[in-house]
Amino acid sequence: MKSEYYRNWHLAKDETEFKVTEMEFALLRVLEAFARWVAAADEIVGLSELKHAEHVILHVIRMQNRPKSGTTIARLLNRDDLPNIQYSLRKLESSGLIHKNKEAGTKNHSYSITKLGERLTNEYSKLRSEILMRKFRSLTDFDERVEDATELLSIITGIYEESARATVTLNRASDV
Repeated sequence: MKSEYYRNWHLAKDETEFKVTEMEFALLRVLEAFARWVAAADEIVGLSELKHAEHVILHVIRMQNRPKSGTTIARLLNRDDLPNIQYSLRKLESSGLIHKNKEAGTKNHSYSITKLGERLTNEYSKLRSEILMRKFRSLTDFDERVEDATELLSIITGIYEESARATVTLNRASDV
């Protein structure tokens, strides 16, 4: 894109900044579209009381059919807000979708899916296959393209993480 179209934008002073900003906005749009898809699908399968984060946590707990601790869930989702995750876990447990397990000899707990949670996540998975995955599979070279995109997003995640760590060492600019 020619620079006259973005030269007055504070987030895009040159071509590279423009491209990164466009990517950031695309990520935001994808996240919002994904959240809308999840909400619509949850409505159909009977999970409409779940917030987006709770939906994601429910599927993470079911991942590989192994119980997960709150810390493991946080690590898998790259989240550092453990109190919010614990709140979501309490909500999922009170909804009967997960079960809290005390780990023997420790104060630690893990969470596993209940029969109700399994049934509803199976229904979500079936709907996802019938609607969403069918559309993805219709894209040319989708498997290779999504693999490349996933690898790039992982690299970009690392760059954002390192940049966030670097800002911790900086002092806040004084008011002008």
